[in-house]
Amino acid sequence: MITKSLSTTQHSQFLNITSLVMEALAESGVKSGILTVFVSHTTAGITINENADPDVTRDLLNILDRNFPWDHPDYKHYEGNTAAHMKASLMGNSTQIIVEEGRLQLGTWQGIYFCEFDGPRERKIRVKVLG
Repeated sequence: MITKSLSTTQHSQFLNITSLVMEALAESGVKSGILTVFVSHTTAGITINENADPDVTRDLLNILDRNFPWDHPDYKHYEGNTAAHMKASLMGNSTQIIVEEGRLQLGTWQGIYFCEFDGPRERKIRVKVLG
């Protein structure tokens, strides 16, 4: 398992971590197999989506904020970050990618995103490659 650190700079943001994951893949030495990216934070997630047009992640954040506003009278969690937990649960805490010939088998427009919902913070991702 390879652990990578990253820093988020905004309260909510999608941070393209594709190059960080490719770095971990290279470190693993695996040429063919399955790579898992895991986030061990309850207010952050992982997703794969379009990386060509930044409006895609902007639109995703807007929809998430609209559906899970930061302040809502029904929220009871004492830390006040219920919206972050809801968004992270929706995105999920891991994703898997096929590896062939030492390369991630992502589509032409796909990138791997760390989804921050309670930042800015110092965070970690864990990458496990099985060959």
